[in-house]
Amino acid sequence: MGNLNVAVLGAKDLSEKIGKKGTVTDVTFFEIKRGNDSVTLIEPSKYPDKLSSLFYSVGMSEFAILAVDKIDASLGESIVMADLFKISKGWIILRNYIQKEQLAPLITGTSLENYIYIEEDHIRMREELLDIAQKEARKAGSGTCGSCPVDSHFNVKGVGTVVLGSVVDGYFRKHDKMQVFPIKKEVVLKSIQKHDIDADDGVKGDHVGLALRGIESDELDRGYVLTTDPSVKMTRRIVGKAELIKYWPSPLKEGMVLHLGHWMQMVPCRIAAVEDGGDFRNPAVTIEVESDIIHKPGDMAAMMYLEGGKLRIVGSIKLE
Repeated sequence: MGNLNVAVLGAKDLSEKIGKKGTVTDVTFFEIKRGNDSVTLIEPSKYPDKLSSLFYSVGMSEFAILAVDKIDASLGESIVMADLFKISKGWIILRNYIQKEQLAPLITGTSLENYIYIEEDHIRMREELLDIAQKEARKAGSGTCGSCPVDSHFNVKGVGTVVLGSVVDGYFRKHDKMQVFPIKKEVVLKSIQKHDIDADDGVKGDHVGLALRGIESDELDRGYVLTTDPSVKMTRRIVGKAELIKYWPSPLKEGMVLHLGHWMQMVPCRIAAVEDGGDFRNPAVTIEVESDIIHKPGDMAAMMYLEGGKLRIVGSIKLE
């Protein structure tokens, strides 16, 4: 079974012309299927009002389609977010007579600079995305060790508690025992579905529905993590080197309130201490997080400043 997760950026009228509409929150999912192969289009439906919408859409994807209607701040922020996640495979669609020369300065030196320019042919796009998905066949290895952040959760009559999310790391199997972070409660994975089809396992990149035994839906929240990975931990204080994006205009300051984004979490935090040594784009920082951030050692978290106006993406920091 091949699957491809695609962030569709810059146009809210494109995904519905290619795929079938599915779950809607602040991100909207669209599905394309052909045999055992599938593509999940992920649209940041509440962006630009909610930066989290863009963050979640790009964070769940390994491929991007950038539709350029106009050159504006939202386009720039979308490019920065895709570059922050190092999404290096994708397509660009130019609209409204915009030329490649107008876009080139914005993507040069980013992970988007090798994206392929394509014509907006929805039937051809659908087939070519499925061809890419077919080559992306995902396979589980031996043992069990994987994580799935909760995107949405609900109760289904006759089934029980169901979680929707994307597998961010490793894989797990039906009947596995999983820990729920941050509440550290053990549950049993009763069943797995991928695109409404029963499956035996969930593999990194799969968008899944998980039926759980041992927990009620109202005990869960978006951003909680189901995992079989013993290395997953929770952190409230981060000490390390931050890396600010090249467009960020000013140094971080003590007392500054940011948000840290990781998996399906977007958590308020405060800069407790900062020392840049003359290089403000690579400062040593101490960050105090308002609530536990769930992660694996070595993961990257995005730093965002929601009061930043036209640019709200600050940079990144490693979570130890």
